[in-house]
Amino acid sequence: MVIGDNVLKIYGISNCDTIKKARRWLDSNGLEYEFHDYRKDGLDLVSLANWAEELGWEQLLNRRGTTWRKLPEEIKASINKERALELMLEQPAMIKRPLLDTGATKILGFSEKQYRHLLS
Repeated sequence: MVIGDNVLKIYGISNCDTIKKARRWLDSNGLEYEFHDYRKDGLDLVSLANWAEELGWEQLLNRRGTTWRKLPEEIKASINKERALELMLEQPAMIKRPLLDTGATKILGFSEKQYRHLLS
């Protein structure tokens, strides 16, 4: 799907169940998109910092995942924006998924209702 001059993009990790649900929804609704896998395609600090600025680093940081839960308590207790960005760059599984970028709007997570509202 092209919105203005922008191609719809979805960011995440290919083996993530939520990514799979979001991609299935996009496919079943005939929407074209580019998929960017953090692990295979990489991630740079500039993009991550921009997302953190726009969406909030607290929202971007996936505190529900296994990667976060395995961190030592002292790291979790002292988390701040700078350290969160470092951790997300080192371990992209700590980024909430998916991140959908329409060019005009970015949203985190997958909600069929939200996708339908935004993309229909």
